[in-house]
Amino acid sequence: DSLVESKMVIVDTIKKESIWNRFKYDATSMGRGFVHTYARPLHWEKQDYLILGATAVGTGILFATDEQTSAYFVEQGEDIPQGIQDFGFYFGKPLVNYGLTGSIYLYGLLANNEKVRYTGVLMITSASVGGLLQQVLKTATGRARPSTNLGSHYFDPFNGSPAYSSFPSGHTVLSVTTVYAISKQFKSPWIKGGLFLVGSITPLSRLWAGAHWASDVLLSTVMSVAIVESVDAYLKKERRYQLHPDTFAPKKISWNLRAGFNQVGLVGTF
Repeated sequence: DSLVESKMVIVDTIKKESIWNRFKYDATSMGRGFVHTYARPLHWEKQDYLILGATAVGTGILFATDEQTSAYFVEQGEDIPQGIQDFGFYFGKPLVNYGLTGSIYLYGLLANNEKVRYTGVLMITSASVGGLLQQVLKTATGRARPSTNLGSHYFDPFNGSPAYSSFPSGHTVLSVTTVYAISKQFKSPWIKGGLFLVGSITPLSRLWAGAHWASDVLLSTVMSVAIVESVDAYLKKERRYQLHPDTFAPKKISWNLRAGFNQVGLVGTF
């Protein structure tokens, strides 16, 4: 009995060390992905600047019509079921969002499922990059929220008050990074579409509530997608995880006919 117990202790210890090693590896991946994403603008190419220009034009158009669009969305919000509005609000809250992403990562870690682990790492890293960036931008821009009735062109940099933290939308950043990161793990357009539909509730809920301008939400969405793409590209480029299709493809068996003294056989090599 003591021998069996000793073996169980050894196996359990190895398992725990293995989980701990995987966790340290993932933490390193998150840290490197975090730094890479912030440094990425230093290595932008022509296509990146074209996307930036298109985003600036689109945001500028919305910026010019922010007061009209805000009034429209607030009016529409009166007819949206409260349950949908509540879902949009809470899904973008840090506590709820990190609870979801953390749970997905924890499952992948404990179950030793590399694809789920990767998804968790991608979500947590993207949300952390976006979370810090949006906090800095909120303080630096000090844009007045629609609910202040000060107008879409009113800015009070470094005010620090919640009333002057309209740009960017923190709820949008967290919800979009999470949903977009998950959607990248599926090829089905139906699954992707369903995820995008769910993910759009939070950005829209901020417009219905008069908490953000439309230009805030658009720029926050584009920023979030860019962050996920950057982290995803880094992790795949560095091959931090075994996600290549060949990794999950069934192993092929090579059949060979072999003959010897008094025997003939078919040998499969895999």
